[in-house]
Amino acid sequence: MKKVIDGRALVYCEGAFNTPNGKTAHGLVRFTERYEILGVLDSKHAGQDAGLVLDGKPNGIPIFEDLEAAISNLNQSPEYLVIGLAPDGGRLPVEAKSSIKKALELGLNIDSGLHDFLTNDEMLVNIANEKGLQIRDIRKTPDRDTLHFFTGDIEKVDCLKLAVLGTDSALGKRTTAWLIVHALRKVGKRAEMIGTGQTAWMQGAKYSMVMDSCINDFVSGEIEHAVVSAWKNENPDVIVIEGQGSLMNPAYPGGFEILAAGRPDYVILQHAPKRLEYDGFPGYRLHSLKEQINAIEVISGKEVIAITVNHEGMTKEEIPETCKQITLETKLPAYDVLEYGAKELVNLLKEKIG
Repeated sequence: MKKVIDGRALVYCEGAFNTPNGKTAHGLVRFTERYEILGVLDSKHAGQDAGLVLDGKPNGIPIFEDLEAAISNLNQSPEYLVIGLAPDGGRLPVEAKSSIKKALELGLNIDSGLHDFLTNDEMLVNIANEKGLQIRDIRKTPDRDTLHFFTGDIEKVDCLKLAVLGTDSALGKRTTAWLIVHALRKVGKRAEMIGTGQTAWMQGAKYSMVMDSCINDFVSGEIEHAVVSAWKNENPDVIVIEGQGSLMNPAYPGGFEILAAGRPDYVILQHAPKRLEYDGFPGYRLHSLKEQINAIEVISGKEVIAITVNHEGMTKEEIPETCKQITLETKLPAYDVLEYGAKELVNLLKEKIG
């Protein structure tokens, strides 16, 4: 059995699995070293295989109608209920509270990466205390005494540093970053992932910080500290930094701090060709690939060396031609690493590793 950091878990994703609002659940069913995922809770897809619904490839993780159905049908008892929702604004749906309360009553610990902190709910905290359980709010702001300020130590890091940024939010940047890390390890390169969001932490990223839980003065320092720690402790050939939001997203303008503090040598840009507007913001035109590449290169002075494609809204037959057209438009190689794997991209990266 795979070693896990914390234990067996169910993932709550009611009404959102296989939608942009379920991206935390998606990450967990694709890969996690923190939990052994026993199942997903979403009545829309009950009775189906989570991998088949999400990627067209069965992975043996069942989807259940609700918590009671999962408990009664599983041979093993879950130890955690993990909130797999990632809605706009990070707010917990009202209807989720009853499932969380039931999970606590049944003896499950709770992990949530949303902005509505469960540890502020006196009823839930009292149940947890009575049962000897733990509620973890992954996005809760750490104590200032534990945070790091930018020092410039990033300049000492002499391995290859890559940032996986994106043209929008909820785009698959984290998944692509993990696929690159795993593919690099497969060819014998020492690669480390720097997680910058709650889902990467839930997937067990050893070196991570949660950007949107951090006080602004310390964001750059925390990114730098994670990268420098990974370099000092692991002696990697490559460090891959997960992106957040996108430079031009009206609500989630992420990436500035990663470029400034992580100081990547190169950028890989994730893009969904079928998106015309920023996710969740009708009327806000998605800036073109050329505009976004230019913005990244002007800000950082570093090259975007490849485009990774999110194939949402596309048939499998469309993917190769779409990648070809992106290459013609940008003069950059384009890969769908989720559909075809990261081997070709890693062959490109191997040329950059000193």
